Amino acid sequence: MGIADDDIDKIRSTVSIVDTVQQYVALKRVGRNWSGLCPFHAEKSPSFYVREETGRYKCFGCDKGGDVFTFIQEIEHTDFPGAVEHLAAKAGISLNYTSTGQSKERARRKKLTEAMNDAVEWYHERLLKDPEARAARDYLRDRGLHGDIARQFKLGWAPDDWDRLAHDLGRPPDVLQDVGLAFRNRRNRMQDSFRARVMFPIFSESGEALAFGGRILPGSDDPAKYKNSSETPIYTKSKVLYGLNWAKADAAKTDQIVVCEGYTDVIGFHQAGVPRAVATCGTALTEEHVRLLKRYASRVVLSFDADAAGQGAAERFYEWEQKHQVEVSVARLPAGADPGDLARSNPEALAKAVAEPLPFLGFRLQRTMGSRRLDSPEQRARLAEEAMTVVNEHPNPNVRKLYAGEVAAKVGLPVADLVKLAERGVRRPSIAVETKRQNAPMENAEFAALVLLVQEWDSIAEWLVEGLFDNDANRLAFLALAEAGDLNGALDIAAPDAREVLERASVADLDLDATVEAQSLIAAATRRELRHRTSYTDPASLEEDRAARLELMALAEPDPARALSAAESLLGWLHRRTDERSH
Repeated sequence: MGIADDDIDKIRSTVSIVDTVQQYVALKRVGRNWSGLCPFHAEKSPSFYVREETGRYKCFGCDKGGDVFTFIQEIEHTDFPGAVEHLAAKAGISLNYTSTGQSKERARRKKLTEAMNDAVEWYHERLLKDPEARAARDYLRDRGLHGDIARQFKLGWAPDDWDRLAHDLGRPPDVLQDVGLAFRNRRNRMQDSFRARVMFPIFSESGEALAFGGRILPGSDDPAKYKNSSETPIYTKSKVLYGLNWAKADAAKTDQIVVCEGYTDVIGFHQAGVPRAVATCGTALTEEHVRLLKRYASRVVLSFDADAAGQGAAERFYEWEQKHQVEVSVARLPAGADPGDLARSNPEALAKAVAEPLPFLGFRLQRTMGSRRLDSPEQRARLAEEAMTVVNEHPNPNVRKLYAGEVAAKVGLPVADLVKLAERGVRRPSIAVETKRQNAPMENAEFAALVLLVQEWDSIAEWLVEGLFDNDANRLAFLALAEAGDLNGALDIAAPDAREVLERASVADLDLDATVEAQSLIAAATRRELRHRTSYTDPASLEEDRAARLELMALAEPDPARALSAAESLLGWLHRRTDERSH
């Protein structure tokens, strides 16, 4: 079973390798060779050479080389028979097969694809030249799909006639029926399947016409906005992606491919300078699609509402990432933006969304984290549960633990607690919540002060010194804030335990009075320091400690001015004690 050797030899001797390569690469004559930038890897200076006399090519950068058949196999991502058939079709050479059954099957497929190619040209000519297609041309211009775009993507128009296509193509009725271009009506006459619609032809990855998507024009009373070809012997929706024939070269070059929802989205990406976009044809993304995409790129960017299908779709994406070694991410389009419309209004934003996508889990988590207010501990706990449910969908425990840290920072829970949930992979995590405290207790005075410093810096900053903080994590958090001057800078330089304190302080919802909290913190630090000084016996130290006890008592006096003066005095005393220990 195969192609006759004589036909292969005929192609090898007839087809020019230079002419073939020049369809993909800009070549310049260099002595007896031709040279250009290699299509198989990124380079700035040419290292790719072709020689007509030997029928060979070679890249000295990536080491790829071979004959004209090898080149087509590499550039079109096809097998050897596919490369032979591709070159034969270009050269107008009929092929003979060594198996009768295969010969008949391929001959039948060829008839069907030829009929579809004829239909593409027929619809395209109607759009460009038929006076009755003016409304279709106006509609496309209004959508930014001008003449050059219509020609590039072979857009067409189906007249509102019963059988005009079937009559003009002159193909056998069984061929038209097999590819879904026409059907037999109740009068047993052939009738066109598409009428009064703008036509978007769907091609295979190698450029064969397979199917159509037809869209009604504004004002039509047809309830079906889009009408798509049904599956046929040459068209299976789960194995075909619209635009892959145009996208594959740039996808292979950039190792990235964009998946959209519709035909105009794909065209919009091309207009925005992102020619590596494809679309599913009226079906969800399937594993067959992913397998096809992986032939050209390992990074897949989704440009549609990837969260709509929920957990089921997420689990499939994670499975495919592992099984097929692809990286799935999501383009961050402006809210409610359509790629086709955005290509006209803000093409730079469209290109940026693809250049800076979010990992799929990051996208789902961001959606979840923005769905609930954080006005109470109960709301934060519920949000943490919802977020960790999303995080724990992922099969990789290390990925889960990293995202658990992001959730903890957002809701103000200990990182270690959520990391434990991530390690176990609990699918429906439950997080207990304590009743909100209206006032910070004495034993939590350090944290209360840090909350104020993070959220209302000016209200308490002048009261705080290192000696007020006994807990190491709190002390290091204060020092990081003092050094950086703001929360973001402090988070960058803080030790892990201190970073956790700062993250909690940034989202803490406490009703605090800066003066009360500062005086409470000073009182707690003073009592702690006095307990440590019971062994001092020299008169000067004893006198200072006695004065500190008197000032500590004055902190509780109802006179605000006296309490303020006592706090200032004690702050100086504590600062001197810290200096003594450091020398």
